[in-house]
Amino acid sequence: MHTWLLPEYIADILPATARQVESAKARMLELYRTYGYELVSPPLIEYTEALLTHADPALDMRTFKLDDQLTGRQLGLRADITPQVARIDAHLLAHRDGATRLCYAGSIVHTRPTGLTRSREPLQLGAELYGCYGLAADLEVIDLMLSSLAQVGVNDVTLDLGHLGLYRALVREAQLDGDFEHELFSAIQSKDTSTVAALTVDVHEPFRSAFRHLTELYGPDAVRRARTSLPGLPAIRAALDDLERVAAAFAGRARVTFDLTELRGTHYHTGLMFAAYAEGWAEELARGGRYDNVGRRFGRARPATGFSLDLRDLIRILPQQNPSKGIRLAADDLPQLAEEAARLRKAGEVVVIDYLHESAEALHCDRALTLIDGVAQLVPLPSTH
Repeated sequence: MHTWLLPEYIADILPATARQVESAKARMLELYRTYGYELVSPPLIEYTEALLTHADPALDMRTFKLDDQLTGRQLGLRADITPQVARIDAHLLAHRDGATRLCYAGSIVHTRPTGLTRSREPLQLGAELYGCYGLAADLEVIDLMLSSLAQVGVNDVTLDLGHLGLYRALVREAQLDGDFEHELFSAIQSKDTSTVAALTVDVHEPFRSAFRHLTELYGPDAVRRARTSLPGLPAIRAALDDLERVAAAFAGRARVTFDLTELRGTHYHTGLMFAAYAEGWAEELARGGRYDNVGRRFGRARPATGFSLDLRDLIRILPQQNPSKGIRLAADDLPQLAEEAARLRKAGEVVVIDYLHESAEALHCDRALTLIDGVAQLVPLPSTH
């Protein structure tokens, strides 16, 4: 057995890249701070009843579960940080009545990858805005999502918009529920027209036709076609109006398209949904949406909208870090120069102790700290290049 092998879809991040990732994470969190988002850091494990809901089988399937040897209860390794942040807003920050802006950065773990190129240990960054029902809150979150991508050099973005309110309105008016509704949800999500047709054969009009049309409503003109092919329910008209307003707001920053069949793999979303795509990536780089009242099970139902991204997805285009080279200090000189080395490090310099008489290139140093006539001095090191 090769003990150095990692599980499938799990990978190390090596030194230079790890520095890129951490620097990008710090810059994004600083960006979120300037928008008023406060950083929270939920635990990696929680009791499964806090991480999962019966209405979200996809998240349940992605979550590793284990027994707590202290209590005998079932624990879960978080597969998504958003429900944890909702718990913090609803319970630990319940004394706040107004808008609450929270952001986070941390690893999550999936039982299976969500895509062919995806890690099972994403590094999830995100921002969540609680307490605001209006579309303005969604616009703020989308703005922050696009700004996050622009910060790491992703500017040529396609913004894909959907709205779960369309499907919810049709289900409510057609009086569908239970396992049948879950089957229909999956079929529409897969754009499986034949299965949708078979499932809705006994659904009364105009909803039978509406569900079948829904599988075809994607592309730049999807909203226009939806106005003629879906029933004119108030909730549907309002959702289509919101989609057009969002598209107009970001038309100058991204190519905007629509996918009204985008129902997501998680069931906690309730309204507007959005995702950012870019050329060269097979899957979305960031995604988010509205998930009102998800905090109800923690004691407080609140409007909420947010987005998240996996920083590991962006590794290949993260800005290169070119730190200044360090200062070599021979191990034999350390006793006499320890105080000077400490002073240099405090000033931000890298001081590397040379135990093995290595080259300047091997140590990534361009200067040496040495004693000359009893005085500590920095001298340049010759390069072999």
